Amino acid sequence: MLLNQGIGITGMGIVSSIGDNITTFTHSLQQGISGIQTKEAITKPPLSVTIAAEIRNFSFVEKLKNIPNVPEEKFKKAKRLGQRAPFVIQMTILAALQAWTQAKLFENTVASDRIGLVVAGQNSTQNYQYNLLSQFVDNPEYLSPRYALEFLETNQVGVLSELFEIEGEGVAVGGASATGNVGIIKGHQLLALGIVDVCLVVGVPADLSPLDIQGFINIGAMGGKTYNDQPSLACRPFDKKHEGFIYGQASTSVILENQKSADQRVVASLAKVSGYGYNLDKNSSANPNLTGEEKAMKTAMQNAEISTSDVNYINTHGSSSPLGDQTEAEAIFNIFKNHTDTVYLNATKGLTGHCLYTAGMVEIIATVIQMKHGFLHPNRNLKNPIHNELQFCGKVATKYTIQNALCNSFGFGGINTAIVLENID
Repeated sequence: MLLNQGIGITGMGIVSSIGDNITTFTHSLQQGISGIQTKEAITKPPLSVTIAAEIRNFSFVEKLKNIPNVPEEKFKKAKRLGQRAPFVIQMTILAALQAWTQAKLFENTVASDRIGLVVAGQNSTQNYQYNLLSQFVDNPEYLSPRYALEFLETNQVGVLSELFEIEGEGVAVGGASATGNVGIIKGHQLLALGIVDVCLVVGVPADLSPLDIQGFINIGAMGGKTYNDQPSLACRPFDKKHEGFIYGQASTSVILENQKSADQRVVASLAKVSGYGYNLDKNSSANPNLTGEEKAMKTAMQNAEISTSDVNYINTHGSSSPLGDQTEAEAIFNIFKNHTDTVYLNATKGLTGHCLYTAGMVEIIATVIQMKHGFLHPNRNLKNPIHNELQFCGKVATKYTIQNALCNSFGFGGINTAIVLENID
């Protein structure tokens, strides 16, 4: 595998509960704004957890109009492809357009067969299908003919490749809660192997049905019961009162590009993706694995050709799950025990909730933003840390220069990932 070939991030986009573009998302990170609120709609049947970091007041066309520097013909095409599409398609179109414009790909183009596409998402149409079920039971023949395309994850590949005229390799990948990181890693591999020069990596939001939410409740993974009346306090990564993850929604997009292409197009990289670790721990259950998490972090640093003393920030998986937080904290301590006083740990999920398939990409974007703006966002609900020998970010934003960051994402089924980002300022 070829690594350290100068692969950077030249564009980013996000639509989330705390910001519908990079500018508003950055402001929320700086201010420590939480997107976790009481859910707008009561589910049928009612569920015991009624809080989440949802996308609210969503209007595809209005948000589309607010994206600057989109050529008129592309605007019309995006509107046509998205206006009657499921929510998750609309969301990915918006995030992808933001990243594409920031990378100046409308202005300084790349040959279409040298652009790749990775859609990081799985099971994204669960709520779409759930909402159609009652109508289907009443009259199956009225099911839309487009349903056969729209329930497939490859519909994302088709829509986005049509919108951006992508003719390189395209794929949809999944990795449970590590899906976002898996998407970045697979895009990096396409570039490192020389298959493409630019890769659009899109994170598909989790649109959970009530059935899915109850499943997470029953397995003991979802929190929110204790703080139902104080939603913003519910997600508590690495705090002794954590009780489980809080569901969040976000669509994300990152443009990965090799340095030669970026130089030719006169586009600056925001950060370098300098290494990654990706491994399984032979486990079909939901419980985390200490050895697997340690291996992912060690491999990422080895591939980036850095040591533990070079890392001064870790954006943790930090899901607010008691067992998950405890295992990750122990894994980090075991690796960084000689440098814990120089490494800050943070958990973006405390603000955004756990965005599931896009969580890793949300946290990659948050880390790049902190690198570029020189700050650490708050870990606002951390009052009583579960590990006193690690250095966690505080309740307010602080000035800080991130040199090398480690971004962790772990998923059910024994999936462990870690990505190293390098500050190139």
